[in-house]
Amino acid sequence: MPVDERNWLAQRFEEHRSHLRAVAYRMLGSASEADDAVQEAWLRLDRSDTSAVENLGGWLTTVVARVCLDVLRSRQSRREEPLDAHVPEPIVSREHRSDPEQQALLADSVGLALLVVLDTLPPPERVAFVLHDMFDLPFDEIAPILGRSPGAARQLASRARRRVQGATAAPSPDRTRQRKVVDAFLAASRNGDFNALLAVLHPGVVLRADPAAVRMGAAAEIHGAKPVAETFRGRAQAAQSALVNGAAGLVWIAGGQPRVVFQFTTAGAKIVAIDMIADAERLRQLDLLVLNG
Repeated sequence: MPVDERNWLAQRFEEHRSHLRAVAYRMLGSASEADDAVQEAWLRLDRSDTSAVENLGGWLTTVVARVCLDVLRSRQSRREEPLDAHVPEPIVSREHRSDPEQQALLADSVGLALLVVLDTLPPPERVAFVLHDMFDLPFDEIAPILGRSPGAARQLASRARRRVQGATAAPSPDRTRQRKVVDAFLAASRNGDFNALLAVLHPGVVLRADPAAVRMGAAAEIHGAKPVAETFRGRAQAAQSALVNGAAGLVWIAGGQPRVVFQFTTAGAKIVAIDMIADAERLRQLDLLVLNG
């Protein structure tokens, strides 16, 4: 492909990037996986002959949707293995904070509670619901993505809609309550109070560490309240309370720089997931506000 044509195509792609990322994020509930899906869409665009494509935005949306469908199906198959779990990742990077359209697409009605509900849907239902109800894609365009008829795609979206509307027990996260839960966790960890740790951890809680945290000595994944409580008992002495992308979290700062961030996913008064982030690039992308120290 000539350089000028490739540059023109890249410019056109950038015009659609925020929309594509919003579509992928709502389907996958993970900012990092959404970015991967968008990058895959660019790679496919770069390899394809799009001279006959009249609606590039629609073409790219279809590609991203198919990539996300593959990810969701792969995720579902992994769930058949013991102890595997996926918890939606409420991350919005600094890169997009100045983009009002991006903020609207990612923040408006895409709270963690909704992502949790969406994550319970079978992949075809989730794709049909997101594309139709959130992005107004007609069913005759959704059908080929799913390999179904338009009528079947409509039924999938309808079933998903009923499940979402029926999930009234999953309200928007209460930030004050979440802060209290995380503060209780921090106090119990510092005091070495095993029972107090168990009291704020969901029985199926999962502790995940990114590769950088693993290199620092953390386990990649730990499942269950007792093992997670044992991991944190008597520790977190240097951790400080923080807001991580607006949600309650903890941060360990050394040399004036954040070294490890702890993100918490809560349900009611219980912690259901803790993510340890130590990768320098990801830390730079987080919106951090230290609350004490």
